Amino acid sequence: MGRSFGFLMLLIVVGVGGYLYSRQAQSVTAIGSNPITAVEVSGVHNDLIALANAERRYFALNSKYASIEELRSNGDVLIPIRENFSYTAQTSDNGFKIVAAYSGSDPKAPKRIIMDQSMMMTTE
Repeated sequence: MGRSFGFLMLLIVVGVGGYLYSRQAQSVTAIGSNPITAVEVSGVHNDLIALANAERRYFALNSKYASIEELRSNGDVLIPIRENFSYTAQTSDNGFKIVAAYSGSDPKAPKRIIMDQSMMMTTE
């Protein structure tokens, strides 16, 4: 009786785990129509975090925010060039906004991903 109950519980746990795994796999591919877009968007998220951290470091040293070109030329950040995304920075005296704009053909990909000085990422 104890072994059959243990085996039944194992089957239930494996079933629940399989269900949760399949739900998470669907949410990853929901970023775009194909897995390549999902990987690109994940890379863009990492790029935006790196750019925002570089902006914060630059502000701590210079008391102002910099353009992306200035950050790259100073060696503050090394961001790879992504084929379907372009980056722009909008800076002011008290903040910044970094925008990654999508120009590829995937209709389900986010068109703009934005990171601001509060490290809040929004997707449009």
